[in-house]
Amino acid sequence: MSVTTAWLALVALMIGPGMAVPAAPQPAGTLVVGLVAEPVNLDPAQVTDLNSNRVGRRIVETLATFPDESTQIVPGLAESWTVSKDGLRYTFKLRKGISFHDGTPLNAEAVKFSIERQINAEHPFNKLGKYPFANYFFGNVKAVEVVDPSTVEFVLKEPRASFLAILTAGAASIVSPTAVKKLGVDYALQPVGTGPFRYVAWDRGQRVVLERNAQYWKSPVKVERVIYRPIVEDQARLTELLTGALDLIVGTPPDFVAQLENNPKVTLLKQVGAHVWYLGINNQKKPFDDKRVRQALNYAVNKEAIVRDVLKGTGSMSAGPVLPGTWGADAGLKPYPYDPERARKLLADAGYPGGFTTSMWVPESGSGMQSPVAMATVMQSNLKAVGVNVTLQTFEWGAFIAKLRSKEQELFALSWMAGNEDPDMVMYPLLHSSQWTPGGPNRALYKSDTFDELLHQARLTTDQAKRAELYRQAQRILADDPPWIFVDHEIQTAVHSKRVQGFKLHPSFDLRVETISLK
Repeated sequence: MSVTTAWLALVALMIGPGMAVPAAPQPAGTLVVGLVAEPVNLDPAQVTDLNSNRVGRRIVETLATFPDESTQIVPGLAESWTVSKDGLRYTFKLRKGISFHDGTPLNAEAVKFSIERQINAEHPFNKLGKYPFANYFFGNVKAVEVVDPSTVEFVLKEPRASFLAILTAGAASIVSPTAVKKLGVDYALQPVGTGPFRYVAWDRGQRVVLERNAQYWKSPVKVERVIYRPIVEDQARLTELLTGALDLIVGTPPDFVAQLENNPKVTLLKQVGAHVWYLGINNQKKPFDDKRVRQALNYAVNKEAIVRDVLKGTGSMSAGPVLPGTWGADAGLKPYPYDPERARKLLADAGYPGGFTTSMWVPESGSGMQSPVAMATVMQSNLKAVGVNVTLQTFEWGAFIAKLRSKEQELFALSWMAGNEDPDMVMYPLLHSSQWTPGGPNRALYKSDTFDELLHQARLTTDQAKRAELYRQAQRILADDPPWIFVDHEIQTAVHSKRVQGFKLHPSFDLRVETISLK
């Protein structure tokens, strides 16, 4: 019996309805969470991955936010706001009496500091790190002005319909200026914010520890301490949950979703969110600069088989970057069908009748990456069948993200959580030409002047129907001129022990453990 088969048999017994799960209770008040990869950075302005975000957003907060189970924008650290008639001035009234974890006050100066350190190259703390989303999030900000200690105003260069949505993002988090000045580059390793938990420790490769903020302004936090443990291997993460070493895991192994749903000893949750998983293509490298080649790759990959056999129904096939069923999606678009013959013809038309050789970079695990190696292996086989010979190269998550800044990639597996349903939050950062890596997250180096202009026009109007039509036109451009191999949209899953009470998945993929109490 192989190691994998033996493990499958063991877990089948452990999760069977008639078997007791061996318990190793955590200390009272301590919640232990299994992540699919270690956080990379806890400075919210520098974060590019979901695991860092899921930990860091317990520490820092934003002016605007989402309520539980919704992506409707509501007040956060700001109790209210007004927008000028010309759409160029957003004025925020801050909640009074809120302090950062270091005891210093939340005020308008802190808001100004948090944003300007990212966008002003002359700011004394701009050089402490890289701010990969600063251009996308705040490139339209002309100034951040302090009106009085509890009033701050953002002045924009031109209207932007998605600006409030931007202010819910991690990079818009308000940090303690005092802590940044004191810690310097180490702020990224021990952040200070206003959130429900305060930073305690980070043992590299082992755990990140947070403790309850007893002075939290919003509501009492019932969990005393949260320990986040990075466990890359799906099987190990599930085993530790079932034996009591973990209370909550994300990235549930698809093979066990059906059995876990019927197990009375754990609770499995599912939630559709604004996520897309894609195989990126470097549009600037030959032969990928020919759209016929990129079309061929889309026809060559059997996405239906990946969703059915690898993801076991925890994903839905993708026709583009925007989640189907949301207000900006084009309902008329269909996923590229699996058609190897058409793929071969397109390759021949493009001058590659015998195919070609290339490489595919894949993370071992990572935020929103589902089952990256298994998915990539299927795609490697599909592409070989049409003459494209692919060498897989796997990387640890942090090293993978760093390597993508080199522009040397050919094919690469990646995903994106938009945070909310506004198409600007996925199409602009990933595909607008102003967002090319390393300055932004357009790692496919895609460029289309017509596409860029549609996205720009969609920002200038607040009429959602007009915006939706512009985004539908942009999606049709991508369908014909694909920058990626479109694969799937994840149906996020999490499993927790019965001692965990009150936890809910959020459509933004945020992991809100502050709602939890422990039985």
